[in-house]
Amino acid sequence: MSVPTTNRPAGGAGHTAESLTVWLADRIAVYLKRQPSEIDPTVPLAEYGLNSVAALGLCGDIEEDFDLILEPTAAWDYPTVEALAGHLLEEFAAQAQDSSR
Repeated sequence: MSVPTTNRPAGGAGHTAESLTVWLADRIAVYLKRQPSEIDPTVPLAEYGLNSVAALGLCGDIEEDFDLILEPTAAWDYPTVEALAGHLLEEFAAQAQDSSR
């Protein structure tokens, strides 16, 4: 279940923890059939009932929207929206550093 992409720069350019938190909450809400405002960034996604199929779909959305390849376990390794947003920021920074070499 892919969610339409937004008009944002490719990759991590211009993203903040806040913008990624909003983006992730929007996507996760679709998978969980909830409103984005119901997704607390500090609550583990498993507590909302995010299953492995939805977690894989979320990784696919991240790959499509940000051109960033994640391990399929990313949603479990970084179990909250807040943790996952932080991880994405780190990945964007690493990607930018690699491309500047």
